[in-house]
Amino acid sequence: MWQYEKKLQYPVKITNPNPKYAQILISQFGGPDGELAASMRYLSQRYSMPYDELKGILTDIGTEELAHMEMICAMVHQLTRNLSKDEIVRSGFDKYFVDHTAAVYPIAASGLPWRAEYIGVKGDVITDLHEDMGAEQKARTTYDNLLRLIDDPDIRDPLKFLRQREIVHYQRFGEAQQTRCNDNGGAADKTA
Repeated sequence: MWQYEKKLQYPVKITNPNPKYAQILISQFGGPDGELAASMRYLSQRYSMPYDELKGILTDIGTEELAHMEMICAMVHQLTRNLSKDEIVRSGFDKYFVDHTAAVYPIAASGLPWRAEYIGVKGDVITDLHEDMGAEQKARTTYDNLLRLIDDPDIRDPLKFLRQREIVHYQRFGEAQQTRCNDNGGAADKTA
């Protein structure tokens, strides 16, 4: 089932370190609507999914979200590597630095560490698919917000790629929900 290709899904080559950007971008790693939460949500939901085709979609998208998490972490790392003491203090990165140095830690831009509460896993086909569609839209909005705040093209280019993938995932979950409802007269099968 699992194959790991030792390269990023989309290239990340940031030439100008910027700890201020890293501090907001990190939300797409450890924030409530970030890639870590998405991957855990879908890979957890797949176990109680009664339909093989939907289990496959959850597995496909869940593993792709791991690839997106890898991209975000690479971006945060590239934005914070080799910072001087003055850059750390001047940018406000010192609070993060004290706890994590320049390691990539799953945290939101607000400073809250990642929490399992960010993921919705109910075990009901329709409920979980609606949760997934909402999660993809929230992630897209977060990417929109990041793109409003970041002007570096080295960062914007991979962010635009990731934003587009959120739209594709939303569409796939929507198609899955429509197919499953249509197959069952408007309601999901009841599984015990």
